[in-house]
Amino acid sequence: MTVNDAIHVLAGTFILLSLALGAEASPLFLSKYWLWFTAFVGTNLFQYGFSKFCPMASVLKKLGFPESR
Repeated sequence: MTVNDAIHVLAGTFILLSLALGAEASPLFLSKYWLWFTAFVGTNLFQYGFSKFCPMASVLKKLGFPESR
């Protein structure tokens, strides 16, 4: 799994988990404030589209994930 693949997996997981914890209709609902985490992940994905900088990519590279196959 490359850095780019791992970022997609993590971002999708974080978004789905935070929606499950923040949506009142969810059986896992804890608090509506979890939706702020969804917005945070979405904002990071948005800014990456313009700047090509992703903080999670830096962390994953330090953990040893390869940049390409």
